[in-house]
Amino acid sequence: MVKQQSITAADYAGLAEFRYQIRRFLHFSEQAARAAGIEPQQHQMLLAIKGLIETGSEPSIGVLAERLQLQHHSTGELLDRLVDRGLVVRSRAREDRRQVLIRLTKRGESELEKLSAFHLEELRTNGPALVAALEAVARGNHAAQ
Repeated sequence: MVKQQSITAADYAGLAEFRYQIRRFLHFSEQAARAAGIEPQQHQMLLAIKGLIETGSEPSIGVLAERLQLQHHSTGELLDRLVDRGLVVRSRAREDRRQVLIRLTKRGESELEKLSAFHLEELRTNGPALVAALEAVARGNHAAQ
């Protein structure tokens, strides 16, 4: 059994700062997606699909459900909405026809590229505070807050 360390006031402050920095970024992301006419979960789905494809993985419904931490049926419903909007298409895997694979359409690629540019700029501007908060918590050093 691992001995539990006592949590200090600095630990709480560090965790609170880290959570605040994460929430700031997520708020920015949600607002940017909505301003682009896309729901935040739809943006997350588009990004997950593109990220998986870029790393050589197949974006199946099961993999996407794991990436977005959603139930399988909720992932399917989210994909239905993206298909209806013309942002993604579904196809069957060649090796296993039961497996459904997802690809971005040209419109989906374009929307994701615009949103990703905004997100990269935000991370380049405000990301260092998020990184510093994470590093402080990971090291147990909260004096930089």
